[in-house]
Parts: sequence; structure tokens; C-alpha cells
Amino acid sequence: MPDPNDIEIDLDAIDDVIHGRLRLGIMAYLSAVNPASFPELLSKTGASNGNLSTHLTKLESAGFIRQEKGYRGKRPQTLIHLTKQGRLAWISYLDAMRDLLGGIN
Repeated sequence: MPDPNDIEIDLDAIDDVIHGRLRLGIMAYLSAVNPASFPELLSKTGASNGNLSTHLTKLESAGFIRQEKGYRGKRPQTLIHLTKQGRLAWISYLDAMRDLLGGIN
């Protein structure tokens, strides 16, 4: 069993942009279903329109997602895509969490 005094925790390795609860849910969903529509994310996360928009903007500003606005027939549609940078950030986030939790017994 490792000595608790020897365990180092690197909290800086955890991306604060992803770590927020709603943004974490968005990233997790997009890592499996890419792209997703705005109403689909509303349904999956239980967020309000405004709250989801705010968090999508934060992820987009970080370069983790891309929003594509268009039409499906005559109805407006927004698709949210996980970018390559977003996928890499997601993988790094998961690795950081594994490292953090691996040191806890």
C-alpha cells in the first residue's frame, strides 16, 4: 500500500472548462454521439435553453465544440460538434481524473 505522504495530486491537470457539471455532461454525451442537436442536448442534460447556451458558448470559446446553425426543412436547427481539440481535451480530462482517483484508496 502506498504511503499517503507520497501521493501527489495535480489538480492543475483537471480542465476547469470541462469540469463544470453541465459542461462535463455535454462533453461526455458528444464523445459518444457527435454531432448532437440543441434539443437533444436539452433533453439529455435537463438544462434550460439559456443555461445550455451559456455553457455551449464557454466550450466553443475554448475550441472544444463547434456550433453549426442551419435548417432542417423550414425549421432552424443547431448541431453541436465535438472538435478534434475537444476530443483531445476530453481524453486528457479523463486521464487526469483516472490519475487523481487512482491515488485514492
